[in-house]
Amino acid sequence: MAAVSFALFGTLVDADLPADPAAAVGEELRARGVTLPDDWHEAYHETHVDAPDGAEVPLPAHVSRALVSRGVDAPGNAPRRAVVAAFDPEVRTRTGAVEAVAAASERGPVGLLVNCAVPELVGRTLVRSALSRDDFDAIVTSVACGWRKPDARAFERVADALDVSPEALTHVGSDPAVDGAVRDAGGRYVDASESLPEAWPP
Repeated sequence: MAAVSFALFGTLVDADLPADPAAAVGEELRARGVTLPDDWHEAYHETHVDAPDGAEVPLPAHVSRALVSRGVDAPGNAPRRAVVAAFDPEVRTRTGAVEAVAAASERGPVGLLVNCAVPELVGRTLVRSALSRDDFDAIVTSVACGWRKPDARAFERVADALDVSPEALTHVGSDPAVDGAVRDAGGRYVDASESLPEAWPP
């Protein structure tokens, strides 16, 4: 049995994500009573979690550690709430997205494999799109599974969730350097950087 996984951002949808995440998160932290250090931008862009190569670091954990590195104590779950609020995009479904997912589902299980370090973002994005969770047999995010594309383990996770081998997985994405790494796991890549496939299989 073969299966298909899709990338989300830039492939199935376009989303207005913050151009300056440090500034966006900083604004939401201030709104929650957190006093930012003068060098917040520098702190945000430093590495604070010693993670293995290819691993995903949840953005709230990164923000919390960045604040701690400057001696700032954020009350309660302020870092998580600030991150979720900062990444609250308007969403546009790309032309052909609904049709491509529906066509793929007629031939086997369909999954979503998303690089996303922000909790709740994928769910809110789908709610605001013409797609829904019910369109997918499995949804795998890097923040949940722990690995980011192009690491082969991300593709292995979605293949496992779809109950197929990685070699039986076709991944549709818009970044050949990231999504195309499915080939390192033994799968097949379909480039949707210009448009989604009009016929299936592509």
